[in-house]
Amino acid sequence: MQTRAAVVESQSQPFTMADVELEDPRDDEVLVRMVATGLCHTDITMGSFLPPEMFPNVFGHEGAGVVEQVGDGVRGLEPGDHVVMSFRSCRACAKCRAGLVGYCDQTLLLNYMGMRMDGSMPISRDGAPVFGSFFGQSSLAAHALAYADNCVKVDPKLDLTLVAPYGCGFQTGAGTVLNVLRPRTDDSLVVYGVGAVGLAAIAAAVAEGVESIVAVDPLASRREVAARLGATAVDPTDTGEQTVVDRVKELTGGGAAYAIDTTALPAVVKQAQQSLAARGTLVALGLGAEEYVLDAIDLLQGGKRVMSSIEGDADPQEMVPRLLAMRAAGTFPMDDLVTTYPADQVNQAVSDVTSGAVVKPVLLW
Repeated sequence: MQTRAAVVESQSQPFTMADVELEDPRDDEVLVRMVATGLCHTDITMGSFLPPEMFPNVFGHEGAGVVEQVGDGVRGLEPGDHVVMSFRSCRACAKCRAGLVGYCDQTLLLNYMGMRMDGSMPISRDGAPVFGSFFGQSSLAAHALAYADNCVKVDPKLDLTLVAPYGCGFQTGAGTVLNVLRPRTDDSLVVYGVGAVGLAAIAAAVAEGVESIVAVDPLASRREVAARLGATAVDPTDTGEQTVVDRVKELTGGGAAYAIDTTALPAVVKQAQQSLAARGTLVALGLGAEEYVLDAIDLLQGGKRVMSSIEGDADPQEMVPRLLAMRAAGTFPMDDLVTTYPADQVNQAVSDVTSGAVVKPVLLW
């Protein structure tokens, strides 16, 4: 079938709306008509991160839409179902069987290589293949092929425009708090960088009753949202005679029990580490920097831990419904973070989220 997609033609180039051909679903595939697609930082960075030979490419991994067709081997989904789409996992390797689906042995092939496991590409243009299958969906398109393992069926009464970001950004931030850190009420948390992922982490921490939460971000608009959610906001460019680290330690009674970095800026990651109390844990979530330089003395003398997390160690089939239940209960108030754009304004959405003018752009098809 013919459909529209936001294609990145070559490395470091903007998105271009183009007509492409999408194959019919195979036995294990699901054809989804996209209603909305969240634009994630990963969709933007991959345009410059991947090698030149992996273009043209269709990204997108926060799709939400309506199932139009299912392959004969698909179970649990049928035409008409409303779904939120997330990352893929094989569901068969040891890590998947242990519930660690984000660390699936086949993660790279299933999510990043731009093709099916057999090397074929479901998207083409003028007879030439186009890299796709990004996160098993490539949902920056009006239609996408996905799979039962990365499609989460949701209540058809839900506004898909508002729940599209639950497939990655909101899941990653909230999951890092709920699954990885699991803070107690009397613990403290500092979040460096409060875009969609950081704000989701703050909302989850508030929902867990964490009393001391600090948000560090140079953008006033994002600090305002963090404060509205329940965090104490710190402008890293205006701490007076204190350093950012000193200010965070003051606010957390000597250092935070936990820190999350979403910026991928090496200097900020180092500050996040230094902001920790003894035996504190930092989770670095940002994608971009090739390496981080840590404060070795602070790390070794403080018994601190620096780690990462993929998708907040979440299983989308469990985490997306959990977060949607929290949303319904009013304990995960993320709707106001969403700003919608017609799909053909994708580059304006990129510009706005990069500048900080909006928190979570969602494209409407």
